[in-house]
Amino acid sequence: MQQAPERSPRGGARARIRSLYASLAPAEQKVADYCLEQPQQVVYLSVTELADACGVGESTVIRFAHAAGFSGYQELKLTLATDAALSQGVEGPVSPLDPMDVVVDKITRFNVQVLEDTAHLLDLGQLAAAIHVLTEAPRVEFYGVGASGITALDAKYKFLRIGKSCDAFSDSHLQAMSAANLRKGDVAVGISHSGSTQDTVDSVSIAKSHGATVICITGAARSPITKVSDITLLTSSVESPLEGGALRTKIAQIHVLDLLYTGVSLRLGQAAQEATERTARAVLDKLY
Repeated sequence: MQQAPERSPRGGARARIRSLYASLAPAEQKVADYCLEQPQQVVYLSVTELADACGVGESTVIRFAHAAGFSGYQELKLTLATDAALSQGVEGPVSPLDPMDVVVDKITRFNVQVLEDTAHLLDLGQLAAAIHVLTEAPRVEFYGVGASGITALDAKYKFLRIGKSCDAFSDSHLQAMSAANLRKGDVAVGISHSGSTQDTVDSVSIAKSHGATVICITGAARSPITKVSDITLLTSSVESPLEGGALRTKIAQIHVLDLLYTGVSLRLGQAAQEATERTARAVLDKLY
């Protein structure tokens, strides 16, 4: 069963709020919007003041704090304050008026922030569980469509290098056929930023029905894919409908996959090292 994101004193309040945003009630989304748009101001507001600023009742603010995984409003404020202290100064979107050095600085800082927010969102218990089942699995399949399909192919490349029997599919028909042939002990990894990609959700559901363990990598904590997953790994990235496949989303996904790959490699030990050497030798004659 999936678990709520592990609380962390290091920050990550806005990343957590964004991951849960779609599942919040409309009134709670008003509070979420205010926290996302004016986090530094929220730190200095009482429950009543924030409720008045959002046009909602005090109880809505409290429900929102609990829904976002905080013990209460005070922990929400503390985490927002920690975010501000840890901020690297990311200042708004790139503007056509920005000189090139500012463009480079903004994009770099934003991408770094995505990695830091993802680290705050990750539940270390879920990460350890994912590493364990991937290490033990006789077969691993990675599913994703669109840009997430490219991420799935990258995962296949990584895990093949350490000797894991695995494959990646971005075609929905191949996903379904692959999933139907998985068995208990095998692992299906579904990659979907929205958590609502129907083809991916359907494929991991098929895999689960045949006894496979399902891991999902998603940016939405409460989404269809998390409901069928045994292990949920959250990523942080803001992506509008016009930004499908944003590079920062892929950066967050690949970061989580790198954590999984490294963890499995360490658990496999000598076997992973020998497989890496074999695969490296196998492609030596492909280089000049």
